[in-house]
Amino acid sequence: MFEIRVICEPADADRVSQTLAAAFGTGPGRQYPTRDQQRVRLYFTVDHQPTNPESE
Repeated sequence: MFEIRVICEPADADRVSQTLAAAFGTGPGRQYPTRDQQRVRLYFTVDHQPTNPESE
């Protein structure tokens, strides 16, 4: 398991969350403001799934 952290504009948070969920199968994200309150920090916990060489 690993964690992804993204700092982005608040207007982009939903799009970033949806894109990461589609790419990595993330769980629900956590959202916190940055220290300057201008952007948001998004945290996603992701289960590492090994690549199946037969499916490539």
